[in-house]
Amino acid sequence: MRTVEGAVLHFAVRSREVRRFAARPRGVRSGRLLATIMNRRGIATSTVVRYSQNIMPKIDLLEMIDISKSFHTIRANQRVNLRIGSGEILGLLGENGAGKTTLMNILYGLIAPDSGEIRINGQPVGIQSPRDAIGLGIGMVHQHFMLIENHTVAENIALGLSDAPFLSPSRHVARRLSEFGERFGLKINPQERIWQLSAGEQQRVEIVKALVKGADLLILDEPTSVLTPQETEQLFVILRRMSAEGHSVIFISHKLEEILSICHRVMVLRKGEVAGKAETKDVDKRELARMMVGREIIFRIERPALKRGELVLEVRELVVPGDRQQVAVRGVGFQVFGNEIFGIAGVSGNGQRELVEAITGLRRASEGEVLLGGQDITNATARVVASRGISHVPEERIRFGIVPNLFVYENAVLKQHRQRLFSRVLFLNFGSIRKYASAIIERFNVSVPTIDTPVKNLSGGNIQKLILGREISGQPVLLVAAHPTYGLDVGATEYIRRQLLEKRGEGLAVLLVSEDLEEIFELCDRIAVMYEGRFMGIVSTAQATMENIGLMMAGSMPEIAGGGADPIPADAGRGLE
Repeated sequence: MRTVEGAVLHFAVRSREVRRFAARPRGVRSGRLLATIMNRRGIATSTVVRYSQNIMPKIDLLEMIDISKSFHTIRANQRVNLRIGSGEILGLLGENGAGKTTLMNILYGLIAPDSGEIRINGQPVGIQSPRDAIGLGIGMVHQHFMLIENHTVAENIALGLSDAPFLSPSRHVARRLSEFGERFGLKINPQERIWQLSAGEQQRVEIVKALVKGADLLILDEPTSVLTPQETEQLFVILRRMSAEGHSVIFISHKLEEILSICHRVMVLRKGEVAGKAETKDVDKRELARMMVGREIIFRIERPALKRGELVLEVRELVVPGDRQQVAVRGVGFQVFGNEIFGIAGVSGNGQRELVEAITGLRRASEGEVLLGGQDITNATARVVASRGISHVPEERIRFGIVPNLFVYENAVLKQHRQRLFSRVLFLNFGSIRKYASAIIERFNVSVPTIDTPVKNLSGGNIQKLILGREISGQPVLLVAAHPTYGLDVGATEYIRRQLLEKRGEGLAVLLVSEDLEEIFELCDRIAVMYEGRFMGIVSTAQATMENIGLMMAGSMPEIAGGGADPIPADAGRGLE
C-alpha cells in the first residue's frame, strides 16, 4: 500500500480491490493490478503511474522532440531534439548558458517547455514534476544540490524513497547507504547534517540518492568533479555495468576526455540550439571544443618560468577545528611567494575548506599562525584580512561569492562599497559603482544583458568571471582561489586559467585549491596534497606525475623523485626557475 498515494489511496480505501491488491502474489506487478482496479472504476490508468513511485517502466527509447523554452526574451532551448536508447551513455556538452541544464530540468519535470513533447517507448508522456519523472524511471543529480541543509544525509534520502518505513526511516536508509557505499566506494556518514558537509560530500549524497532510487535513466551533471582519478575510473566501471544491463545515462561534463572515454554518443548545444551530434569514436577533443564555442580552444596554456618573488604568505603549524567537533586541519605549514601559484590538491572534505576559511578570516584557528608579508593576521576578521590585501574566490560561488537577488553592479562592489570612491558617508555613490561594474564586465568579458540584471540570472561561468574580476581589480597581494573553474565550460575555464597566469606574471601570489589535477599541473609551480587534514607532502610540479598525485589524494605515499615512502619535506621544490 505504500506505493499508492493521494487520490488513488482515497478512492481505494475499504474496497474489495484493495484487499486483493494488498494480498497479491509477490510476482504480480502492482502497476498491472492497480490499472485493472482503475479501469473498473473509470479512472485513467495514467493516474496510477503518476502516484506510484515504485512503478519503474523499462525505458527502451526516450525522445525529446522539438523542445523550446524561453525566459522573457532569452531563448534557452530552441527546437532541440534528443534521443537516447537502452544501454546508451549520451554525453551532453555546451558552454555555460547553452541550455543544457534547462533541457534536463524539462526532462526531470522541474520546468515546463513552451513547446515540444517527450516520448518514452514511442508514447507521449506528461512530466509535470520530479515525482512524475521518478515514476517513469528518470533520476537526476543536479550541479547545484537539491538538499535540505538542516536535515541529515539519511533524512534527505528517506524523503525521496517510497518504500521507507513510517517509523525510523533513517535506520532503514542507513542500511541502504552502507550497501551502496560498499558497492560504489562513496563513503558517507548517514547521521551528518548536510550543512556540515563540503561541496564535494554533498554531491556524493546526490549521486547516492539517485542510485538508491534505482532509476532506469540517470542524468548526471558533472558527477566526477569531486573524485580522484582512481575513483573516477571506478565510477566509469559502474556506468559501463549499468549500460551493459540496459540502463541509460545522460552524462553532462565539461571534461572532454571524460566524454570521449565513457560516452557512446555526444550532443553539443550552443546558444540553446543543437550545434552538432556525433559518435564519440568519430571525433576528437578539438572538434568537440570547436562545436561548443565556435572557435579553436588552446588546451595547453604555457606557464613561463619566473624568478621567485618576495615571501607573501606563511602558514605555521595551523590547527583548525571543523563543524563536527573534530580537528579538520592538523598542523599544516607552507609558504607562498610572489610570481607563484601554489596548488593544494585533494578530494573534497579533507580539510581544504577549513584551511581556506582560516586564512581568509572566515573561521578561527585553535593553534598555529598565519602571516601575511611578515605580519600576524591569525584569526583576524574577514574584513581585516581583505583590507590587508587578500582576495578570495570561494568554493561555492552561489552561496558565498554573490548575493543572488542583488543586481550585477551591486555584486561588483560587495567588498569595496565602503571605499571613498563608492561611498559618501551615509550614501552610496551609485554613479561610481555603475561605472566600476561596467569596467569589470568589459575587461573580464562577462556576458550580461545589462548591469541592472539580477546576478542570479547569469550562467555559472559569467558569475565566476564577475567574482574573479571583483577580487583581482582591487590590486591584492594574495589571491586565494578555491575551485575557480568548477562546473565551467572549456571556454570559461580557459579564460579563468589565463587570468590566473597573467596575475602570476604581474607578481601576484596565488593559492589555488582544486580537485582538477589537469588544472593543478597546468597552473601550479608547486603542489601540496591534502589528506585527512594533513599535507601528504609538497613537491615541484616538474617532479610530480598525475598518477602519484592521485595516489596521494587517496592517502598513499608513492615514491617521487627517489623520495621513498616518507612524506615530502615542506621546502621541497620551492625553487622556481
